[in-house]
Amino acid sequence: MPGYDTSAPQAAPVKILVAGGFGVGKTTLVETISEIEPLRTEERLTAAGVGVDDLDGIESKAVTTVAMDFGRLTLTDAGVVLYLFGTPGQERFWFMWDDLLSGALGAIVLVDTRRLDRSFPAVDFFESRGLPFVIGANCFHGVQPYTAEEIAAALHLRDPDTPVLMLDARDRSDVRDALLALLDVLITAAPQTEGAVTG
Repeated sequence: MPGYDTSAPQAAPVKILVAGGFGVGKTTLVETISEIEPLRTEERLTAAGVGVDDLDGIESKAVTTVAMDFGRLTLTDAGVVLYLFGTPGQERFWFMWDDLLSGALGAIVLVDTRRLDRSFPAVDFFESRGLPFVIGANCFHGVQPYTAEEIAAALHLRDPDTPVLMLDARDRSDVRDALLALLDVLITAAPQTEGAVTG
């Protein structure tokens, strides 16, 4: 085809989930790193959610993801294009997680250490399904009072080698570093995936 360079290597597509409890920063993370205008399925919180949505500690939250967030990032140096799918955080929408899991190679599980008990279901979900993941401890207001070791212990991670990373979901370099750390986990955990990740 004229004007089309067929010799240029094509970036390998990699589906990554960005998961976690309600209000941990999933939408913010996808927006921060996506090279395209991210697809968002946010709706305003209404009186119908009173008594259903737990806003303890995030009282100022006005909108929530009701299906998923979607973004894309090309990592030229790694030879991959990442398709990022942010999961809904509210418990009543968790039934969608298994559908979003289809075809995913790994996940970033965001946690808010101010509300760490909201993080256990997401960690349990990926551990029970055997999907590799890293923990991203979102540092709200630029502060993280706990160490990675303390957070890992509090989460009772089955695999002690699961990386726990400090990040600010609003900081592009933090998010990129977390994605690269996840790619390292994927390569280490599944050598047969290496061709798909680096090829």
